[in-house]
Amino acid sequence: MSSVPRKKRFHSYRAHERVEDDFLDSSREWRRMFSECWGTFLLVVVAAGAHVVAAQSNGKVTLDMIVVAPGLMVMAIIYFMGTVSGAHLNPAVTLAFALRGNFPWRRVPGYVFSQLAGAIAAALFLRVMFGKTGNIGATIPGEGISNLQAFLMEVLLTTGLINTILGTASGARNIGTNGALAIGGYIALAGLWAEPITGASMNPARSLGPDLLRGDLATTWIYIVGPLAGALIGVVFERILKGPATVMGTITAQGTLDDDDNGRVT
Repeated sequence: MSSVPRKKRFHSYRAHERVEDDFLDSSREWRRMFSECWGTFLLVVVAAGAHVVAAQSNGKVTLDMIVVAPGLMVMAIIYFMGTVSGAHLNPAVTLAFALRGNFPWRRVPGYVFSQLAGAIAAALFLRVMFGKTGNIGATIPGEGISNLQAFLMEVLLTTGLINTILGTASGARNIGTNGALAIGGYIALAGLWAEPITGASMNPARSLGPDLLRGDLATTWIYIVGPLAGALIGVVFERILKGPATVMGTITAQGTLDDDDNGRVT
């Protein structure tokens, strides 16, 4: 039985209800869309920019730095804006939350548009700053890797990412220590072993932005279809692992609730 006093748990539950109502309030959708745009901009600037700066600096940014940087950026974004928009930052993540039943389908187009706008703006920033150095950080299959191999790798990597996100998220939001550390850690881990294979994108927006600005869409389909397929598989696996989706069930499973006094009850 929980050691948290009943009264405190009740107040925590009510606090969560207020946060949930705020997240679902349609009048604040503009704020959430700005949050997704800005967050995705930061993610793509770091993820693609690491490749650009590595090329610009003749390798002073190492491969380890390149793959860890996006994970750290995602951690920071989840902490500073996860309660605003959910910090999806990725069309595959938004799709997964909608398929899982945690996110309204009517809000999906707005989120995806904001994510794509942020990614394209980030690629444009890199293009203006450094030209086409480092292919603007584009994700492409590694040397000797076929398109099919790259596609299957992106499916696999994204499936794992979606399971990590759905398993640690609160409803349709990436918030708190569990989400930040697990998701950021997974992104870094995926990059550590799969960067030479596909660039470990797992994010259609992250790949589409640089491809548009460099004018080469030959392999873009891999990084759109692969992550979207991975999102679908990840949702199916989450259903097998945890059954039907419930917001409170997810929060209970992660052991946290928002609280008026100190923010968290464990």
